[in-house]
Amino acid sequence: MIKIQLVDDEPNILSALQRVFRRQQWIVHAFSDAQVALSALAEHDYAVIISDYQMPSLDGVTYLQFAKQRQPHAMRMILSAHGDRDSMMQAINRAEIYRFLSKPWEDYELESTLRSAIDLYMLRHENQRLLEQVREQQAALLRQQRELLRLEAENPGLTRVRRDAEGAVLINGLDDE
Repeated sequence: MIKIQLVDDEPNILSALQRVFRRQQWIVHAFSDAQVALSALAEHDYAVIISDYQMPSLDGVTYLQFAKQRQPHAMRMILSAHGDRDSMMQAINRAEIYRFLSKPWEDYELESTLRSAIDLYMLRHENQRLLEQVREQQAALLRQQRELLRLEAENPGLTRVRRDAEGAVLINGLDDE
């Protein structure tokens, strides 16, 4: 199940975001305290983490930097009413955010952006799984090759098979008819 973390010091913003995401099958964890949200990163794996840019105890870029350290595969987004170029560049460079979202927002844009982030998260997760599967298969092939080399060293010619045009195995020492 897809989990999303929302961090904003304004409870009404958290409620509005939860209402937007209610139609989806996502589990949404909302936090008005960044320190509590940081603790939740140790307990849950989030696909997407959305943080407000300006909060009293911890700014959103710093929060997302901590989140990146704890959950590097999560998609990170900043939500802010203060969207100047410098703050966007700082967020992109320091926290490697996926998107910079503006307050106020359009519900359909927010949902669409979140769906895109989740799709990318799932794609990366699947790619990682497939990469691990390929590595396991390569390791198994390497073990098999080593075993074939060992058997060939013990019994020369064991791994070399001659076949006729139809694919039948030819046995050495017997005349072909």
